[in-house]
Amino acid sequence: MLTLSVRGLPRSTTESSLNQLFTEYGDVRSLKMAKDLFSGDCKGFATIQMEGHHARAAIDALNNSELDGSRIRVDLDRGPKGRGGKRGR
Repeated sequence: MLTLSVRGLPRSTTESSLNQLFTEYGDVRSLKMAKDLFSGDCKGFATIQMEGHHARAAIDALNNSELDGSRIRVDLDRGPKGRGGKRGR
């Protein structure tokens, strides 16, 4: 199972439309889209879990593609930034 990071999504994106886009490349196991607390609009990014070969096919096909006038970026999720490394002693 791989987790994909999807960035650059237009505000009009819905979980349903994003799920439909990615299911063209395989089963979407999990989809979490960041939404504005008050308006409910997409905040521009999401994480999606798919099986490895399906995730790689989605990256190859959708990275730097256009979705409703916005260029989206799809890559493997690297986890939270600035949280790695050695723990203090």
